[in-house]
Amino acid sequence: MVAHGKRRLVVGITGASGCIYGIRLIEQLLASGWCVHLVVTEAGWRVLKEELGWEVARRTVALDQVFGTALKDGSLHYHPNADIGASIASGSFRVQGMVITPCSMGTLSAIAHGSSDNLLTRAADVMLKEGRPLLLMPRETPLHAIHLENMLTLARLGVRIVPAMPAFYYKPQSMEDMIDFLVGKVLDSLDIDHDLYRRWGDDQHGAGTPNSNRGD
Repeated sequence: MVAHGKRRLVVGITGASGCIYGIRLIEQLLASGWCVHLVVTEAGWRVLKEELGWEVARRTVALDQVFGTALKDGSLHYHPNADIGASIASGSFRVQGMVITPCSMGTLSAIAHGSSDNLLTRAADVMLKEGRPLLLMPRETPLHAIHLENMLTLARLGVRIVPAMPAFYYKPQSMEDMIDFLVGKVLDSLDIDHDLYRRWGDDQHGAGTPNSNRGD
């Protein structure tokens, strides 16, 4: 059982490209002692299969293979998206916030318009009504006016919009470096300590270069 008072965060993965961002975020949160409540949409499972080669027919087995004992020891909770009665659907269930990464434009639109017909969008609606941190990582290009208007609507409500836009000033040497940078920006927005990338000014030249090992 998870100890009383342990920090809890909801993580959602949707059908946008870039599911690796969500997986890497969960890895980092678990390593940092957080309890993660995970929701994956049906399209999100499809992307996990297409992009990462997951065998998604048995979903808890797939999660066990990636996250080890996290499901068994209670540090990772998986909630089917159709389970509208799950703990995270209620404002009385206390969590420190929610991240949807990647966030599809369909999910973003549903949240912006208060349409909560599944667990993921309901949990996001709970964050808004309870005044808790909600962060979305949209992954779409190009963007049309409706996409932009929906993001503006959410930003005005205090939602943090962190697009999947990698930086190059720190001279990434691999795809993993670029993934860690964006996951690090998510953690920064939630005020969670990490060492996933070297920050501007961390060396005498003003901009660091990434190390070959993650988190080093």
